[in-house]
Formats: sequence, structure tokens, C-alpha cells
Amino acid sequence: MICIMSFILPIGSGKGGVGKTIFTANLGIMLAQSGKKTVLVDLDLGGSNLHTCLGIKNSNSGISAVINKQESSIEELIFETGVENLYFIPGDTLNPGTGNLPFFIKQKILKQLNKIDADFVILDLGAGSTYNTVDFFLVSSYGIIFTSPETTSVLNAYSFIKTAVFRMLFRSFKSKSAERDIIYNFVNSKIEGSGRSFTSDLINELTANSYMSGQLATQKIKEFHPWVIVNRAENQESVDLGLKLRDITRKNIGIDLDFLGALPEDREVQLSIFRRSPVALTHPDSVFIKSLGLIAAKLSSGEAFPQPELYLDDDDLLAIDDD
Repeated sequence: MICIMSFILPIGSGKGGVGKTIFTANLGIMLAQSGKKTVLVDLDLGGSNLHTCLGIKNSNSGISAVINKQESSIEELIFETGVENLYFIPGDTLNPGTGNLPFFIKQKILKQLNKIDADFVILDLGAGSTYNTVDFFLVSSYGIIFTSPETTSVLNAYSFIKTAVFRMLFRSFKSKSAERDIIYNFVNSKIEGSGRSFTSDLINELTANSYMSGQLATQKIKEFHPWVIVNRAENQESVDLGLKLRDITRKNIGIDLDFLGALPEDREVQLSIFRRSPVALTHPDSVFIKSLGLIAAKLSSGEAFPQPELYLDDDDLLAIDDD
């Protein structure tokens, strides 16, 4: 059994503009300040700006150095941020093609993330539900879905979770297997409003094909425990939206989605972008940072859970062959 030294924490969102990257930067700082060695990785491929939220110039080699084979390991890209215990692997906004990640490079990065020597490795992912983004989210069973209280943002968060579950189950079975065909056909049929359950009905179909396949799918779903955080929460109704997302996800998808917390609207957060200085450093007594501190404390006291064992997505290889 491989011992995972770090707690890998991917952070995703169903849509952009919800404050995910600002949250990631300040969370990393707070974990580092608590004594945890933390590495922030900008995996918003093609649109990275985590360095801006950290107040760091984008002058170091980033992920494209691995993609373009200029560096053999992402560990060679780690550099100090100036905050004790906080390290950073930048993305690449100036290198075209970074967002179109080749299959083999994606698998290489996924494997190397587990080898980073740190207490926390936090992944700032791109917004949306592309397979590259979802595959990085699935590197851990305990990622964060970051959303705002707007209905569209919550619906996109729900869509992200559903895509992640489909992708997780799909990759749990070998390429060209009957199970993959069952999962693909099920997900591409109309589910919402049909009375069919995303998980129970799908598991029944898998079980009808093979008892062991149904058991494996059930176990994968039990192991998947993402968290949700609601940003810019102005009142109890904002918090209730996060709780509603949790309840709907449990009912319709069968995933044990935990509500990790809510972060209030705070003018200092927006000003920190113009100042190019994280609010955790400039205004540690702000209402945003006080709320974030509660979330950081919950994460800091947790244990690193086993990572899911998923097959490589050979369908990506088939796509390469077609090019």
C-alpha cells in the first residue's frame, strides 16, 4: 500500500467569477500560518491567475514547462512565496495551448501530485466541467466545490458534481468494458424529471450485468465525499442554498456532500485584487478571514484519506489516434 504523505485538496467550481482563486490563495496562507507546509498549484490551464491573488509576479516557469518537456517533474517548479511554509507552482497565462493538455502529460501530472512533500497540496482548478478539470478534481476523494448563492452558480455546481460522479464511475472500469457502455448510455439518457435515480438505477443496471460491478460502483460512491462552500453569503438564505445543494445531491446522486461553510461578502477581498496583496496578510481581522479561519481549522485537523484507484482513461488515447 502506497503511503500518501500529503492531503491533496482540489478546488473546483461550476462557473467562473465566484471567487474560487481568491479563496484558494487565502486558504493556503492560513494553513501555512498554522504551521502546515502548503503547496498551491495553479491548474487553471489556459487562464491561470493565482499568482495575482498571491501578489506574486508571474516570472517563474509554470506547468507548461512540464507540458513542453522543459522540466521533467512538477516538483522542479515549486518556489517560495515569501510566506513561511507556503510554496507555489504557477500556471501559464502566456503560453498558448496549455489548456489543451495531452493525455500522457495529464497522467504524469496526476501521478506526480501525490509525490509532493507537503502537508497540503491545494489545486486551483479551472471553472467548469471539462474532463481535464474533473480528472484533476478526482485526484482526491475530498475536493471542494466552491459556489456563490446565485441560482445559476448553484445549478452549475450541481452539474459539476454530477459530471464528476459520472467520470469517476466511468474510470472505475476498464476501457471497452460493458460497464463503461452501461454508464455512458445511462448518463446520456434523460434523467432529470424522469423519476430515475442517477445512482440507484445506474447501480441496478451495473449489478444486472455483474454483481461485482454493482458492488464496485457502490463502494466508489461511498468513498467520494466532496465539500461545498458558499461564497458571498449575505444572509441565512444564502447559506440555505448551500444546504439545499447538499440535500439535492444526496437525494438525486447519492453522494454524501458535506457543507463546509459560508464566507461573507467583504469589500476588503475585492480591494485585495487591486492591491495585489492577499487579504489574509493585509486584513487578518476582516470578517472574510475570520470565517475562512474556521474552515482552515476544520481542514487542518483532518486526516489524509486514501486516494481513489481509477483506471487511465484509454478513450483519450483513442482520441489521439484519431488526430
